Formats: sequence, C-alpha cells, structure tokens
Amino acid sequence: MKLAVLSEKRQYEKRVAATPETVQKIISLGLEVFVEAGAGHGAQITDDQYKESGAVIFSDQDDLKDIDIIIKVQRPIYEEECVNLKKNSILIGLLEPFSDIKQVNQYAEDHITAISLELVPRITRAQSMDVLSSQSNLAGYKSVLEAASEYGKAMPMMMTAAGTIAPAKVFVLGAGVAGLQAIATAKRLGAIVYATDVRPNVKEQVESLGARFVMVETSESVDSETSGGYAKEMSKDYQRKQEDLVKETLSKCDIAICTALIPGKKAPILIKKETVETMRAGSIIIDLAVEQGGNCECSKYGEIYNHNGVKIVGKPNFPSLISADASNLYSKNILNFLDLLIKGKKGYNEIDWEDEIIKSTTLTKDGEVVHSEFISK
Repeated sequence: MKLAVLSEKRQYEKRVAATPETVQKIISLGLEVFVEAGAGHGAQITDDQYKESGAVIFSDQDDLKDIDIIIKVQRPIYEEECVNLKKNSILIGLLEPFSDIKQVNQYAEDHITAISLELVPRITRAQSMDVLSSQSNLAGYKSVLEAASEYGKAMPMMMTAAGTIAPAKVFVLGAGVAGLQAIATAKRLGAIVYATDVRPNVKEQVESLGARFVMVETSESVDSETSGGYAKEMSKDYQRKQEDLVKETLSKCDIAICTALIPGKKAPILIKKETVETMRAGSIIIDLAVEQGGNCECSKYGEIYNHNGVKIVGKPNFPSLISADASNLYSKNILNFLDLLIKGKKGYNEIDWEDEIIKSTTLTKDGEVVHSEFISK
C-alpha cells in the first residue's frame, strides 16, 4: 500500500502530518511513503530529511492517482486536493465534519473513505491517537506565552529596591486539556490564577495545579458532562448566572484565557461586550475558541482587536504557532492510528472496519456516509 503526506494549503497552518521519524516507522508497517514537496517547511523539516528517512518526494497532483492512504492535518480544500484521489482511497485528518456537511457528502459521492480524527473516542485504548488532546495541550501553553507577550507588565511578583511589582491575575475559562495546561503555565510564570468550568468534577484538577476554582453551583451542574468527557451546553438561566460570575471575576483580573468548546456546536459566549467594557485598560483576552465563533463577543478571527483599551487576541490555530512540536505530536497520533488501521493488513478489504476506534472515526465508506452523526444530513 502507498501513503502520501500532503502539504497544508489552508491559511495559518504550518503543521505537517508526518515527520522523518514517523515516516520511518510508517515504512516499517509495510507502506511506501510519498511526501509532497515542501510539506514540512512550516515545521522546519526539509525535503532532504524526508528523503533520508526513506520517503519519495512528489510535486504533481497526478501522482495521487495511485495512492491508497492520504494523511493531512487540516480538512482538504476539495477542488485542489481531492480531485485525483482514487476510488476507496483513505483520507485521514482533522476533517471538521460538523462545520462542512456538504464536504462529507462529497467524500461519499466520490468514494473516498474519510476518517476524521476529531472523533477518536475518549477510551483508554485510543489515548495515544487523541489528536485533540495533544494539540490542545500545546495551545493552552502557547496561549499564556502569547498573553505574556501582549501584556504590558510582568507576570510574577517582583521585589526590588525600587518597589514591588504585583503578580498578574489570570482567569482561565474552561478546564479541559487546553485550560489545565494554561493554568499550569500561568502558575509557572508566577501569576495568580482563577479558573472556571461547568463541570464540578474538574475542581480537584484545577486546585491541584494551584488555581482557585470558581463556578456556578446549581443542580444543573451535576449533569454537565457528556459521555465523552466534554462540557454540555447549559440552559439560558445557567448561562446568565455564569455571565455574572465571569464579570465579577474578570473585574479583578488582568488576563483571560478562553478555552471553552462544545463539540459540533458554536463556541459559547462567556465574555460579553459589556463585560469587556468593565475590564481595566491594558487587560488581555486570548480567545482559543475563535475558530468556532469565539468565547468573547468582541473577538475577531485572525485579528488582535483593541476594545476600550482591552486587547482581544483572535489568532486562530494556536498549535500551529509551535509547528515543530505540534507536528511531532500529531504525527505520532497518526502513526498510532495507522498501526491499528493497517498493521498486518494487505489491503483495504482486510481492515477491521468494525473496530470501535475505526468505526467511531469513519465518516464515509464504499460510497456512503456511514457515521451515525452525519447520515441524512
């Protein structure tokens, strides 16, 4: 079987789906590996490094006609990247199926077997394939560094002969993987950290990292988590109470890190415009949810926007800002998935399509949409 690593065509994307290290291991699984020219440049990997690892470099899209498996980071731009794919070729990547149902149907129509890694189930056996966790971890870390860069003051307390500098106060909204890493990073930089989440069971994790946990405590919060471990969308009444809590906490903070996402839905608005207007001039908001609409009402995709002296950073794709490490982790997630998918298999028909992990991530197969979330949409 032949596998191709494509370069990323979408704006703001510098990651690559395989590194020279993982290329060698993919070859050891019995695959021939082809890498598109320049695919690794954004992650500081040269074509020569791929060649040394055993890959063949290609530049003509016609070369994809014989490829069995295509791996990417971002959802492909269909008319540019999918027109030459052969029947029953397997496309693996972060395909964003909830944001583009039309493209999911297009995969089925063109007999492309599409596998979306956002859908990897949160089970023990799948942890090494969990791309959302590996990338969110880096996003949480980088968000705090970005905040420190934009903030006009020091993060830790500093005592000097000229006087004392008070530590920055950071409020992390959402205590998932990105939020917990943001808490840990802000604490390491010497900030006082507050954090909130709708799930009461994360309180212990937040406090173990040295942050103060604040949340709206109602009967609704007892059942605030999905079976996959994600936060649920809360009622309007809960959201109003949460808005008041956020406003009160932000009034004494300098930096907000927004990380709250709900799979398949628009990001919840946690910081309204009027709340921004109560914050001190010089405050910073980093909105990691901007690609799904943003947690801050004032966020602007791809921009650093100043509202009443408050900087709202709407940079998308934070993992790509650390492209080398993000690519390294992502490529290992892909490698582990490929090990499950094709190790010991001689072809498409020998793959165990009923395996829990494979079935959970497969959107289309044999000309049909097969994932229950997207059938008839």
